[in-house]
Amino acid sequence: MKNRFLTGMLAFAGCVLAFGAVAQTPVARPAIAAMEKGLDAELIGLWPNDPFLLLGPTRGVYLDGYGAVFTAELNLVVGPVITPMNPIPTKEMIAHQRERKLERLPKLREAMRTILANTASSLDTLPPDQQVVFAVTLLRYHWEDTTGMPAHIMMQGRRSDLLEARKAGPTALEQAVKVQEY
Repeated sequence: MKNRFLTGMLAFAGCVLAFGAVAQTPVARPAIAAMEKGLDAELIGLWPNDPFLLLGPTRGVYLDGYGAVFTAELNLVVGPVITPMNPIPTKEMIAHQRERKLERLPKLREAMRTILANTASSLDTLPPDQQVVFAVTLLRYHWEDTTGMPAHIMMQGRRSDLLEARKAGPTALEQAVKVQEY
């Protein structure tokens, strides 16, 4: 009976130790949560006089062995007001919407690069060989002319490369960041 109890306790202790080893990651959830809030503030502040809509909070996750991944969904420009009296946007409204979005895309891309580098700097427990990823999904209205405009922009880079590029300047940062738009 004593041996069974001792064997059971040893097995339990082994499970606790094994779980503890699995549960600990280089980037703890509180660090990811802090980054989520910071990214939200950065995105909201891009156009303070004419803010776009951040559609829900930024979400982040640490993927063991890969890195930190953050996603956000936003609307670069609020669309025209649709009412029963005006159920379909006019051609002029559609053209104006498109023009404003195209004007804002370069600033969004630049901000995303900076955010990526700042995130790499802030996540100091993230191993240098792992990735930092920031993906933004852009809201599209069904009536919009989206020719040549991405629905998703994803930027990523190895943490060590982002940290070096951050010190070297914008050109180096542009080279350290892999961009995918689709």
